[in-house]
Amino acid sequence: MPTEIRAAVLHAPHEPIRIERLILDDPDADEVLIEIRAAGLCHSDLHYIEGHIGGTFPMVLGHEAAGVVVKVGDKVTGLKPGDHVIPLFSPECRQCVNCLSGRTNFCLRPATVPGRSRMKTLDGQPVYRASLGTTATHAVLSEHAVCKIRDDAPFDKVFYCGCGITTGVGAAMFQAKVKRDDRVIVFGVGGIGLNVLQGARLAGAKQIVAVDANPLREESALKFGATHFVNVHDHGDKIVEHLQQITGGGAEYCFECIGNVEVMRQALAATNPYWGRAIVVGIAPAGKQVSFDAISLILGRGISGSVFGGAKGKTDLPKVVDWYMNGDIMVDELVTHTMKLEDINEGYDLMRRGESIRTAIVL
Repeated sequence: MPTEIRAAVLHAPHEPIRIERLILDDPDADEVLIEIRAAGLCHSDLHYIEGHIGGTFPMVLGHEAAGVVVKVGDKVTGLKPGDHVIPLFSPECRQCVNCLSGRTNFCLRPATVPGRSRMKTLDGQPVYRASLGTTATHAVLSEHAVCKIRDDAPFDKVFYCGCGITTGVGAAMFQAKVKRDDRVIVFGVGGIGLNVLQGARLAGAKQIVAVDANPLREESALKFGATHFVNVHDHGDKIVEHLQQITGGGAEYCFECIGNVEVMRQALAATNPYWGRAIVVGIAPAGKQVSFDAISLILGRGISGSVFGGAKGKTDLPKVVDWYMNGDIMVDELVTHTMKLEDINEGYDLMRRGESIRTAIVL
């Protein structure tokens, strides 16, 4: 029987989000119905609101969440009602060619069927999802896009492991596989960069250099694991030379966490020329091009991208939750605001003003 839910609905770009009552479909045979206990506001959701990313409207935003399984389809075998879970925008089906390859965490099965509406208004009009549609009291998702977690993990904190925490910590731990005594440079120490810093610290890197244009971020960078902080404005066009100098010839790993193509070039140039790797975590606008001297690759350095920190959703996400619960990584300090679903527009205003790292919507 379909479920009546409350959801935050965006009807068009640049409009305020409205809280509405909707009807949510029952799960199909391979799906689960989740009661969302907490959801996060991620900057990528803001792109829909401001018209930078298209979609089918009206839509329910959200892809960071934690909750409880309420109902499962007939073919679901790995989950049951009562399980505590985190939805996965980067799923793991363990059946497609990518999952079976062992070479990537990018599953070929989508978390949701593109263009398929699972919600409708009380008068029958369809409502769509941007990503997972988790800024609602309930969501229906494929089993391979839902990860079971431990029961004692607090929903209003571990929802963040569904995107930002794992994207950053995982970039160091799963994507780069930073080793003890490696040298690491992190360009941009916002929410993602701070998590890369603590991932590098957890991995045992001996030198962790945080690079940012905002000197006010030095304190938090050092708190999350940086051994050095470099203000971009102090070095101008000599920033790469300075970073090479303080790392003794370049870092084993440089992480670009901004989405700026010029900084991506700098990240590559600041790696060790023989074995260094630049990892691109930030998302640049579509169509932007990265340019660098091809000869800079000849000795062995390289550059690669990172999706969800290289984490395999069902396999690796429980490890990240365990790291938090065991005190190995910080999450509480990153969830800076907590509010009700009705206050969601205020949450995005905080994001626009740069006054929040992550806002939790507690349902």
